[in-house]
Amino acid sequence: MNVRKFTASTSRGAWSLVREALGPDAVILSNRAVEGGVEILALAGEDMASLAEPMVEKTISETTLAALAPRYQAQQAAQPAPPAIASRASLQTAASEINSAELHSVMSEIRSMRGMLEMQLAELAWTDQHKREPAKSSVLREMLAAGFSASLARYLTERMPAGASKQSGMDWIKAILTRNLATIGNENEILEKGGVYALVGPTGVGKTTTTAKLAARCVMRHGPGKLALITTDGYRIGGYEQLRIYGKILGVMVHSVKDEADLRIALDELKGKHTVLIDTVGVSQRDNMVAEQIAMLSGAGSQVKRLLCLNATSTGETLNEVARSYMGDGLAGCILTKLDEAATIGSALDVVIRQKLNLYYVANGQRVPEDLHVANQQYLVDRAFKLKRETAPFQFSDAEIPLVMANTAKAMNDKSLREVILG
Repeated sequence: MNVRKFTASTSRGAWSLVREALGPDAVILSNRAVEGGVEILALAGEDMASLAEPMVEKTISETTLAALAPRYQAQQAAQPAPPAIASRASLQTAASEINSAELHSVMSEIRSMRGMLEMQLAELAWTDQHKREPAKSSVLREMLAAGFSASLARYLTERMPAGASKQSGMDWIKAILTRNLATIGNENEILEKGGVYALVGPTGVGKTTTTAKLAARCVMRHGPGKLALITTDGYRIGGYEQLRIYGKILGVMVHSVKDEADLRIALDELKGKHTVLIDTVGVSQRDNMVAEQIAMLSGAGSQVKRLLCLNATSTGETLNEVARSYMGDGLAGCILTKLDEAATIGSALDVVIRQKLNLYYVANGQRVPEDLHVANQQYLVDRAFKLKRETAPFQFSDAEIPLVMANTAKAMNDKSLREVILG
């Protein structure tokens, strides 16, 4: 079996190269965008046929005929015939009556085989790169240990400057991550400009405590008379009471609302306030109430800016799902909470970069208002690599990395990755 790689500036050009080299019956194993064009892995038609025939033969003989055997055995019992003739006739009839579902099963097996071939080729390619460019492999291992996704790690390490050492490569990676991590820079975005801000997110991410921390900062800057607090959390036992206690300490009245009409009235009454902070009820990213909550905040009559609270202890997959669910008009940015509890924060930074969120604050404790800090890109990126995983079972071994990276081939075409600023 001879798998060949073809690269051209366009898909049409790459396919022309395939046809010239392997003929019109060539089988495309993979097709992905690479820097400067398109890369195709292809196999000659006769090579693919030689691989497919044994599998197809086995599928028909063992699966299809086994399923049809009882039907034709019954026919043989009802209409006796000479053993040899009946057997030959049954096989011919079974072969001619293979239905579309069975053919679909055969094609699924062929596609599965193609997927396995792509995976094995990707593993071989990565293993070869590991031997040729050990510095890139070391940098990639550092990114995985810090919690960054395999797709982002591979995307960046493949674009590292040629001939870079591990140290210079790490410096380049950190610079790219820092450049793509958007922050507000200073607190004037909230404390001086003011406005209406609603803290949203799933249950348990620390919205109420974060609201209290922001409230304390506003009071320290402008005094209690310039601030108002609103809660929509009428579901959780003690939700309103917790914020009311914080408000009493700060000398700020807390208003409770139940729906869009209540919120509209409350905001109209509080329009003279410099800043209004809204503590919302926690809603799972998979709940239809997310859309209802966004609609309520959007239809309240004032320009409500939403700040999404992301729990730094959650997995990258969960955070990405949360960000996508809460995205939409009015999402001003996000706040990373519970940094003090997170074993790694690379996954959280990965999602902020991938979803192009504007990071306002990071929270690293329960103290009000001390444990809330304006996000600093360089500090967060450095902290991500200092908190990298050092122990099993979550640290990848050298033997496991090729398999992990082989699974990222499709993710490499993710639009959010292609928009990462490299220069």
